[in-house]
Amino acid sequence: MANPEIKLPQESSDAENHAFNHDIEKDESEKRPNDDSGSSTGGVETLGAQDEIIWHYLTFETELPSPAYLSQPPRANSQPTPAECPDLKKYTSPFLWSNSRKRILTWMSCFATTVTAYSAGSYTSAIPQMRELWHVSEVAALVGVTIFTVGFALAPMFLAPFSEINGRRPMFVVTGVLLVVFQMVCAVTPTFAGMLVARFLVGCMGSTFSTMVGGVVSDIYHAKDRNTAMSLFSGAALLGTGLGPLVSGFVAQNTTWRWVFYLQIITCGTMMIFIIFFFNETRGSVLLSRKGKVLNKWYEQLETSGYYGMMMPIAATAGESSTAPQRIRWKVRSDEDRTSIAKMVSVSLYRPFHLLFTEPVVFFFSVWVSFAWGILYLFLSAIPLVFQNNHEFNLQQSESVFAALCIGALLSTIISIYQEPIARRYLGAHRQEFLSTPEGRLYFASVQSTLLPIGCFWFAWSSFPSDHWIVPALAVACATMGIFSIYLAVFNYLADSYGRYASSALAAQSFSRNMLAGSFPLFTRQMFEGMTYQGAGSFLGGISALLTIVPWVLIFYGPKIRARSKIASEIMGQKNG
Repeated sequence: MANPEIKLPQESSDAENHAFNHDIEKDESEKRPNDDSGSSTGGVETLGAQDEIIWHYLTFETELPSPAYLSQPPRANSQPTPAECPDLKKYTSPFLWSNSRKRILTWMSCFATTVTAYSAGSYTSAIPQMRELWHVSEVAALVGVTIFTVGFALAPMFLAPFSEINGRRPMFVVTGVLLVVFQMVCAVTPTFAGMLVARFLVGCMGSTFSTMVGGVVSDIYHAKDRNTAMSLFSGAALLGTGLGPLVSGFVAQNTTWRWVFYLQIITCGTMMIFIIFFFNETRGSVLLSRKGKVLNKWYEQLETSGYYGMMMPIAATAGESSTAPQRIRWKVRSDEDRTSIAKMVSVSLYRPFHLLFTEPVVFFFSVWVSFAWGILYLFLSAIPLVFQNNHEFNLQQSESVFAALCIGALLSTIISIYQEPIARRYLGAHRQEFLSTPEGRLYFASVQSTLLPIGCFWFAWSSFPSDHWIVPALAVACATMGIFSIYLAVFNYLADSYGRYASSALAAQSFSRNMLAGSFPLFTRQMFEGMTYQGAGSFLGGISALLTIVPWVLIFYGPKIRARSKIASEIMGQKNG
């Protein structure tokens, strides 16, 4: 599930929280204080409250100066003891965290993605009982899936800017608590209308645990180290979608439909316990702002005790020291560059659609991944339909077939983690260089994505009562592996090609993907019964096969296409520069 919030590490200075400047920028007013602003003691200038405070820009690479009082003669015994320097370890750049800490956060984030993806498909297992209780049609009941994906598509457009200012953790905590609350509403609601409203809000709140997880990954890993984490994230999204009906089928078959949602309250609640106690803030710009505030507060405490100034470097000239005391405070450029919430929300709403309709790469990738995700959600209705009619499976048995989807997701995750390192070991230098380009991200997907049309045709022509049930089940696993490769390739290519605009490009495909996917279950039965199982599956396989042209076109013509794009060419020019 996509990530409109993702801010990937940039090589330019536009992403303060990821590309940390090696040059410490200083305010134009920065200068050594005049000699008449204080007295000199032992060759070191002494400052006082009358001296001007000079603001400097803080980055993660800024070497913090030592207090000026350490370079001065000892004070009188009556002088208050200076406040100790605060512990700044918690404000370390996320890129410098230990591998074990990064792995814990990655696994925790992927668990959150699995839990929220689980919520999408688990609903379908409760439909037979809900239809009987509320006397609604199957199509009406399936609106609960559609309305969930609508919330999943819309909410990040509004919530993403808030995480840029306040960080990942506050958004996870607030939306996570609300997610548990709305899951409770689903479990106890007495009306179908109440269920639809609650499902929409569950989708809205759950979206942050998928869309912002990609942002967490980009917060703590550089692009060259991100493959494993992004593979786990992609696998978690598909695994959760399959686990939903797999587990809920057993629950709905053996107890009331309300336990389908009670179980989600337990899983979401467990997830929130881990997030509240163990999830650390990962957004670099937020950590840097907090670090500046803590340091400024310490400087104020020192000055309250009569200790003014920090030893700041100056331009060394003959006969002068390379440092001099200054009254300083820190500021962070990302704080200054932020606009109002209203402006950020408007950009979050406008720019994705601008890219979608003006950038051919964004448009065709969005169509490709949206159709693939639509087939994933189509399985939520198609699998029970085919296996109950052809093989006389009950609810529990037909929903067990989703184990094939889970297996396909797990296999794809393992393959994607190891395929690139293995390929680099045996490929020549020229091909290894190609793997580092945006088109190199499509190297494996151009082949693996064909598993989707193969899986669709396979599912179609093995959907006869005479065929053993394991045959179409294996087709589901095959199609899932193709969907996985498409999702991962689209994410990586757009991220590499659009740089600081990646969050908007990914938001465009996320919106398109979730809106289209939610509509597929509404017409699955009508399509499969009207066109026959073989005709409907072949139709889906044909469109999937046609869309596999997309990565091949970009492999051969990607650089030329990106060169014609003003935005993509600008990003690549900055990288090459």
